[in-house]
Amino acid sequence: TAYEIRLSLVGSEMCIRDRSISLAQSVGSDNFNFVGKVYVSDGDTIKSKNNKIKIRLHGIDAPEAKQTCKNHDDVKYSCGYRSTVFLKSLINKNQIKCIIKDKDRYSRLIAVCFSGEININATMVREGWAIAYRYYSKDYVNEEEIAKAKKKGIWQGSFIEPYIWRKNN
Repeated sequence: TAYEIRLSLVGSEMCIRDRSISLAQSVGSDNFNFVGKVYVSDGDTIKSKNNKIKIRLHGIDAPEAKQTCKNHDDVKYSCGYRSTVFLKSLINKNQIKCIIKDKDRYSRLIAVCFSGEININATMVREGWAIAYRYYSKDYVNEEEIAKAKKKGIWQGSFIEPYIWRKNN
């Protein structure tokens, strides 16, 4: 199947064609737009089927794929895996739409993404499978407070914040 990606940027019209991806810049927009089907890499990263486009979800930080956390009974569980599975359930093989906000040092696009009307970034944090990545944004602090109060996802027990876990592993 073909995947379509549309990028809008103030500037001239430009198209890049690939077997399964189309990138286009159009005049008159301040935002990049992405529309297409994706694979889930982990709880905060998605990629196009041919791996040419990687998107890091803006303002959130999810447990790493191999990261473990402890539940309310102090028992270890694979929270990184659970976060990834939850993101897959939100996307559910649907076409997603993203507003690209930036590009990071790894050349990933930084975006706020939607599956239908669901804001994926906000939902990941509100359901407790990612934290608000305050170093880069305060956009999802309220959602984090909700998850923490309701002991959802990783907030059911204890965990090492993903950015600290990455630094140490």
